Amino acid sequence: MEDLTSSGETVRGGASGPDPDDAALLVLFANGDAEAARELTGRLGPRCHSVALRVLGNRAEAEDVAQEAMLRLWRIAPRWQQGRARVSTWLYRVTLNLCLDRKRRKAAVDLDAVPEPADAAPGAAERLQEAARIDALQAALMDLPERQRQAVVLRHIEELPNPEIAGIMDISVEAVESLTARGKRALAAALAGRRAELGYEDD
Repeated sequence: MEDLTSSGETVRGGASGPDPDDAALLVLFANGDAEAARELTGRLGPRCHSVALRVLGNRAEAEDVAQEAMLRLWRIAPRWQQGRARVSTWLYRVTLNLCLDRKRRKAAVDLDAVPEPADAAPGAAERLQEAARIDALQAALMDLPERQRQAVVLRHIEELPNPEIAGIMDISVEAVESLTARGKRALAAALAGRRAELGYEDD
């Protein structure tokens, strides 16, 4: 497959259509296109942050991880070769590794999640209940074994296909299926006793 880094001829709106893929944008950035960097950051930055937030359970640390992951992407841009991996797959893997590095450096995980303050506006109760559901899910996720949590986040929150998750986690598709199945069962068990509290009694 052609090495995109060997040519400066990649342009927006080529044969692939008006929206260049992630790899094409990365090559454009490597060739000095600042707009390509902004577009790629807009595409991939929020996804990095989402994964890091669910894995770490701490918004500030997730922001740091997402920024570091994107910085590493910019550093390797001049050497990127089309076909070696999807850019998003490479970035998810880097994000998970950065999360693991942070967790190894910490003796305990910071689970502080400050909810939005209640107000008297209509719908405040619904917003508080939704915040409680999110917090409950995050706490349950943090109780899962590390690999189960990663697989569940990538499959059921990021909605990635199992083969891509297998590539990110460097395991087989069967192992992904096993991890996600066990993770889902553990989450269901952890939240089973809180259905009424979280407003799920009529589901």
